[in-house]
Amino acid sequence: MSSESSFDIVSKVDMQELTNAIQQAEREIETRFDLKGTKSSIELDKDELVVASDDEYKLKTVIDILQTKMVKRGVPIKNLDYGKIEPASAKSVRQRIKLRQGVDQENAKKINVLIRDSKLKVKSQIQGDQIRVTGKSRDDLQAVIALLRGADLSIELQFTNYR
Repeated sequence: MSSESSFDIVSKVDMQELTNAIQQAEREIETRFDLKGTKSSIELDKDELVVASDDEYKLKTVIDILQTKMVKRGVPIKNLDYGKIEPASAKSVRQRIKLRQGVDQENAKKINVLIRDSKLKVKSQIQGDQIRVTGKSRDDLQAVIALLRGADLSIELQFTNYR
C-alpha cells in the first residue's frame, strides 16, 4: 500500500450562499426599526460587494447585519477585503468590499513554509490559486489540515479532493 494520498488547499467563497446571505440581510434591513426608511442597500457586482447607506453609522450597521448572515450560512468573512468609505449621491455613503477567491502567492508561500517547518513527511506544491499536498500517510495529511486550521492566516481555507 505505497500509493500516495493527497488533498487540495483552496480558498473560495460560495457565491450561491453569499447571494442567500445578501437576500436575508436585505430582508432584515427592511424590517429593522433603526434602518426603516433609509436608503440602505447591498449589491453583488461580480467579485465585489457594494454596500450603501445614509451615513457611516448606518453603513456599519448594514455591514454588521451582512456579516452575521454570512457567518450563519458558512460564508467566510475573512475573505472580504474592505475598501474606503466614500461619499455617494444625495448625502449617502458607500463602501466597496472585494471578495478574495483563491490562495494568493503570499499566503501560498506562508502555507508552504508552515508545512515544511512541521517536519511531516508530505510534499506541497502551488498550482495556480490552490496548493496540492501529497504524502504516503493519511495521518500526516490530517496533521497538516489540523496545523493549517490552527494557523493564523489572512484567508479562510477549505480542504478538497481528499483521496
